[in-house]
Amino acid sequence: MENEVYITEEEREKCRRVADAFSELYELTDTVVVDVGKYGFVKLQYYKLSAGFGSVVTYRDSETMFNDLWEDWLCSRLLMPVLGTPVAELEYEDIFRRLPKEQQEELMAKRIYFKEKSSGRPDGE
Repeated sequence: MENEVYITEEEREKCRRVADAFSELYELTDTVVVDVGKYGFVKLQYYKLSAGFGSVVTYRDSETMFNDLWEDWLCSRLLMPVLGTPVAELEYEDIFRRLPKEQQEELMAKRIYFKEKSSGRPDGE
């Protein structure tokens, strides 16, 4: 069992780039993504001093990891401005639809930015 590998080196490198691309998410929320070696990457969220992290998700696939981190980033951006208002009770899709078209486009452009940055291409820097 000790020699079993759960993620290829190629996929591990892709996941590392995805984790690095979303570094601003870690500053915005109580989220961190950690490289756990042969096991892949782990996303830890919702930290409480007395109980530790409330959510632990393991990734061995960079595409799944990208989509989850993107959703976390987008949801944090949608929710922060409306916290404490009735709009905060809406589904994220409904909050997004209420935004001006220009703001929707800016948010979706950020997805492209994260995708390019996680691909390791120079235009993503």
